[in-house]
Amino acid sequence: MKNIMEAIFFGFKEILQWHTMKYALISGIVLSGVWIVIGFLSWDYLVSISSHILGWIPFSMVRSNGAWMLSAFIWLQLILLTFALVFAFFGNFILRNVSKEKYTSFSLWVAFGSALFWTVVWFFKGDYIYHQFLKLLTWLPFETIEKGIAFLIGFYIIYNAIIVSMVFVTSLFSEPLIASIEKRHFSAEPVVRDHLFTSIGYTIKDSLLFVLLSIVAFPLLFIPVINIFTQSALWMWLTKDTVSYDALSLTMANVDKEQIKTHKKAVWFISFIATLFNFVPILNLFGPFFGEIAMFHYFKGLK
Repeated sequence: MKNIMEAIFFGFKEILQWHTMKYALISGIVLSGVWIVIGFLSWDYLVSISSHILGWIPFSMVRSNGAWMLSAFIWLQLILLTFALVFAFFGNFILRNVSKEKYTSFSLWVAFGSALFWTVVWFFKGDYIYHQFLKLLTWLPFETIEKGIAFLIGFYIIYNAIIVSMVFVTSLFSEPLIASIEKRHFSAEPVVRDHLFTSIGYTIKDSLLFVLLSIVAFPLLFIPVINIFTQSALWMWLTKDTVSYDALSLTMANVDKEQIKTHKKAVWFISFIATLFNFVPILNLFGPFFGEIAMFHYFKGLK
């Protein structure tokens, strides 16, 4: 357990360094922009599919989970709004007092602080907010509720598309990223990976399984509490094979897959921490990179 915690702390520390941030920020901004454009162009089609799927679900379940989804959506929007307001009102002060090297890490801390603040608010007032939305949905006709929730599901699909794409990009950039980390923190020469196509194969396989399992488990997303565990499990399944194989292939020249099975508890736990990033906008861009770094540190420590 000590090696696991050291790897996680190392991952958190390294993800705040500009050498690492540049990969996550550049790829995250580009991919988010691409999927936002795709979502905008196909929005009516996405909403139509979501509405069709909702027709198979009992109205009571749609209304109950609709209140939960609205609550979660407002929570996410408040995080983004708080983040934007901090820089809108204190931008000049921040630019004067925060160095250029620390500006990006400071931004991440602001995003984390915003998420933490509104999480505490929702912890104490979440039930009240949920019941207020439930009352609102009780008054509205079914067609209005169905369209509103279909709108939120459209956002959910685009958000997951960004996360899947980030896993792909993280795998592609893992070699230069890990090489720079190894030069700065380890004396050994970086291992040159010749298993890139195998790693991409893992990513494609897990992405397809993620899509399939998401469709099968879709009704579970309408059950409060269970939906959080279901989504976490799906994201963990998406990331664990790719980041563990990438990390192992950059630690040893000849990959021994049995190492992954032998240390499956560490692999699952680090993957779980990495998926927690996905619950917070902006931070979700850094989750796969954190997983790669922490997993690499863990396997490197064993070697």
